Amino acid sequence: MAVAHRKLLQSRQVGSLLFMLCVSVGSAATIRYSVAEEMESGSFVANVAKDLGLEVGKLAARGARLVSEGNKLHFRLHRKTGDLFVKEKLDRESLCGKADPCVLHFEIVLVEPLQSFRVEVRVFDINDNAPIFLNKEPLLKIPESTPLGSRFPLQSAQDLDVGLNGLQNYTLSRNAYFHLHTRFRSHGPKYAELVLDKPLDREDQPEVNLTITAVDGGSPPKSGIAHIRVEVLDVNDHVPQFSRLVYRAQVLENSANGSLVATVSATDLDEGSNKEITYSLAQNPEAVLQTFQVDSHTGEVRLRGPLDFEAIETYDIDIQATDGGGLSAHSKVLVEVVDVNDNPPEVTVSSVSSPLPEDSPLQTVVALFSIRDRDVRVGGKITCFLREDLPFAVKPTFRNSYSLVTDRGLDREEVSGYNITIVAMDTGPPSLFTETVIEVLIADINDNPPVFQEDSYILTVRENNSPAIFIGKVYAEDLDLGENAQVTYTLLPPQSGDLSVFAYISINSDNGKLYALRTMDYEAIQNFQFVVKATDGGFLSLSSQVTVRVVVLDDNDNRPMILYPLQNGTLPCNDLVPRSADAGFLVTKVVAVDGDSGQNSWLSYHLLKATDPGLFSVQQQNGEIRTLRQISERDPMIQKLIILVQDHGQPALSTTASLNILLVNGFSEPYLQFRDPSKNPTRVNPSTKYLVISLAVLSFLFLLSVTVIFGIHIYQKVKYREKFTVQEHFYDDCNFPNNLVQRGANGSLSQPCPYEMCSATGTSNSEFRFLKRFMPNFPFPHGTGETKTEAGSRLPPDSNRNRSQGSEDHGQVPDNSM
Repeated sequence: MAVAHRKLLQSRQVGSLLFMLCVSVGSAATIRYSVAEEMESGSFVANVAKDLGLEVGKLAARGARLVSEGNKLHFRLHRKTGDLFVKEKLDRESLCGKADPCVLHFEIVLVEPLQSFRVEVRVFDINDNAPIFLNKEPLLKIPESTPLGSRFPLQSAQDLDVGLNGLQNYTLSRNAYFHLHTRFRSHGPKYAELVLDKPLDREDQPEVNLTITAVDGGSPPKSGIAHIRVEVLDVNDHVPQFSRLVYRAQVLENSANGSLVATVSATDLDEGSNKEITYSLAQNPEAVLQTFQVDSHTGEVRLRGPLDFEAIETYDIDIQATDGGGLSAHSKVLVEVVDVNDNPPEVTVSSVSSPLPEDSPLQTVVALFSIRDRDVRVGGKITCFLREDLPFAVKPTFRNSYSLVTDRGLDREEVSGYNITIVAMDTGPPSLFTETVIEVLIADINDNPPVFQEDSYILTVRENNSPAIFIGKVYAEDLDLGENAQVTYTLLPPQSGDLSVFAYISINSDNGKLYALRTMDYEAIQNFQFVVKATDGGFLSLSSQVTVRVVVLDDNDNRPMILYPLQNGTLPCNDLVPRSADAGFLVTKVVAVDGDSGQNSWLSYHLLKATDPGLFSVQQQNGEIRTLRQISERDPMIQKLIILVQDHGQPALSTTASLNILLVNGFSEPYLQFRDPSKNPTRVNPSTKYLVISLAVLSFLFLLSVTVIFGIHIYQKVKYREKFTVQEHFYDDCNFPNNLVQRGANGSLSQPCPYEMCSATGTSNSEFRFLKRFMPNFPFPHGTGETKTEAGSRLPPDSNRNRSQGSEDHGQVPDNSM
């Protein structure tokens, strides 16, 4: 019988070893392997690449790695060959305890592209643990009057192995009083009972020593022993009797320590001390002794330690009632642990792709994770969702496994990273949940062009600046990061192809600072504009443009220029004023221009020096010279004036104009060119009488000529009114050309301008009009005897005669100067 039994065990173990070598793929995503416990570290398990249908080396290329549901990996993967090895020696008892089968779960995660496979490895038990008795020398007190057939339960042996390798049988040493009977618990290991075969006689043998052996079913079998000491007691007629043979109770797993489980009750018909009953926990497993306790007097069974339905669902408790005489009886309390929803779901993140490009398409896998709830029966269905409204979504892949995918477009410039809170919640009751935070950074791409701070720039630079002077700065901001945000500035050539702007302006390509390359001249150029381009440093660079306008500010660097009277270094010009002129009579007008602009070109006129300061005044705004009072006979004939023309710049610049005013008795007097009496004093001609007569004749002819010219001028004025602009003329009998010039933008003199002077008749004071430009010069009719001057104006015949006569006789004029 023993040999046959041993062969049967060996055949079973051989079959189990063969089963450990088999590999099965249960589904498309779950792979199952089998290994035996206590395999050495580095032992080969299987070739994962072959089972996944991948070529050798693909695991390494795709970044394969193992992810355990717990915190510890028991296997390692050789990514080049695809072989799966045992990482460290496996102990089935420490991994799974008494649970059978013992299955280890983990995942194989492939990163590029992201994919995972569930793997289950079953660890088979080997006979590496012998049965042991916790109490190796138990003591039994049995009265000598105990009837035959009485049973005495013994302590169960503990064997950590399971199945055939677990506890199988008990044997008892040879003796004359007892034999052994093995019984089974509904939950827990086998236990043995001593059955009394022969009456005990304390006087004959007060103590019986026995040896009990526990044997498992391994090959070879292992065993453990305990030495039982039976003490024979004196006669006690009645044994305690429990009210029930079996007590049943249900306890919630979250019950607090000290909670009442059940109350047992036993009675004894004896009297005195033999009637006093005490309760105790008999031979029970260690788990029972650590979890429950019984009140020795009341029989109340209470919790001593925490319950965990996920670890142990039921308990079988042996309760012993002992009277004062040492007699005892036994009863059982079957405790059923009621599962409650006390375990929140557990989230295990196996892989995260971070940073994530902001241009990732929708449904891009960001992370893989799995969820497990230990409260399988009461937890209900698990729901998984995100705590906040984010551009991500949770997508189930297979049972209890999920993937986090993109649900909307990403923009790093708006949000640079996300803390994604994943909530796993069961249905309870009560409903429990777990929050897991996954951090995902968003990687930048070049999707934003540089943007200038302003739509256009207006910069100013003052003329006469130093070369290479800083005049301003443009700035463009790029919302991207790194090289994508590095902005480079360049000047764009004008569309017209004119590259002269590059001779004026340069730009620093790194910071956008603008510099004037040359000295600006406001009179040459007042403003110019150009285009600046900002380009980022991205792989596919983006750019933007802005227009920059540079305005040149004027400096007061030009003095006023006298247009009339012309200051050409020759003899000064003479203007005629009749002595009959009243106060306020317009004598002449000083005309000046300034090449600057704005306030720098505003001119004011001042009388700097005069022969008689009280006779003439100068209008400060327009330069008109007028008489302050009526001219008297005592006033010198020649009045010399020096006019100061000044602009309003800072500092102000000025120039002076010199002119002579001749005081004449009407226009019959000849027009004489006087020199400065201080430099060329004239001698008085004794023949004053003849000179006066000559002057009277010449004055008459002059007035006649002026009348004729004025009539012709009025006629032509009416004739050409619609075609030409009527302009007044003045008669200039000075010794300089009549072509006045205009000053150009660069300060040069150009474009001759003809002027005339004529007498304004029909007025009470016969005032003159000066410096009225006229175009075109109206031609006089032929046959009038007029002579055309160099400036294109026409003079009466007598005017040439008067001019020559005046030049011949200027030495005969008496000196009336001061």
